[in-house]
Amino acid sequence: MSSPAGTVLVTGASGFIGRHVCGRLLAAGKRVTGLTRRADAGLVPGVEKAVGDVVTGAGLDAACTGVSAVVHLVGIIREQGSATFDKVHVSGARNVLQAAAAAGVPRFVHMSALGAGPESGSAYHASKADAEALVREADCAWTIMRPSLVFGPGDDFFGGTLKELVTRPPVVPVVGSGKYPFRPVAVSDVADAFARAAGLPDTAGATFELAGPREYTLRELLLLVRDTLGLKKPLVNIPLPLMWLGVNLFRLLPDPPVTRDEFLMLLAGNTADPGPAGEAFHLKLEPLEEHLPEILAAAGS
Repeated sequence: MSSPAGTVLVTGASGFIGRHVCGRLLAAGKRVTGLTRRADAGLVPGVEKAVGDVVTGAGLDAACTGVSAVVHLVGIIREQGSATFDKVHVSGARNVLQAAAAAGVPRFVHMSALGAGPESGSAYHASKADAEALVREADCAWTIMRPSLVFGPGDDFFGGTLKELVTRPPVVPVVGSGKYPFRPVAVSDVADAFARAAGLPDTAGATFELAGPREYTLRELLLLVRDTLGLKKPLVNIPLPLMWLGVNLFRLLPDPPVTRDEFLMLLAGNTADPGPAGEAFHLKLEPLEEHLPEILAAAGS
């Protein structure tokens, strides 16, 4: 079914960030179509469902017909089987851009990642940069967003990775010096930025880095999670050569606790000036400390 005129199409609508973006668009009075690969995927109530696959291109032409803007959110943090960074991030962006161009969609808002580029050595960041290049070549009013670590109930990093590092081992392991900088951003601020960008033509042709109000080191984040959970475990620094040994051994596991790509991104840090995006999209820049108890509680035991 083609979407009514003025509808915003959101790819990755059933994901962590996608559900928040859809909610913000609906609250702003927009009609929203959510693209998902599965017909049984749960969407925010009020969102019309369109079944399609950004990697194969199936269903994209119909989903883009009659929409006023596309918000492209599809992404993966780990490669699994045929779902590679190149296929999902690069081919996926190309397919959505082509379908949007064929339908005459005038506005395109794209989710990249803070740190996109070859600097960290990670295939994830390289693929995000390749996708950005495709967006910049598009003949439409585009905006690129580069979120930092995104926090909120249901996130994978604070409620997943960091919580497991703090709770599972007998001590809290700290990678190397633990001084790698991060500036995590609330999913509510990320959703506001995407939803507002679709209706702000002045932000077209620009790239915005979405970061939170405070910078932390990795060690500080681990301490914050530990103290929020009420634990007393000591933090122990693990030398980088030992960490690299573990990462290489983890590659033999079907579901490693950390991949080589994730480790490279960790060492690179993830921080930026929140000012330009905060001003452009009137963001609240919610502090992590106010939401961390809820995030950790939602993650369960």
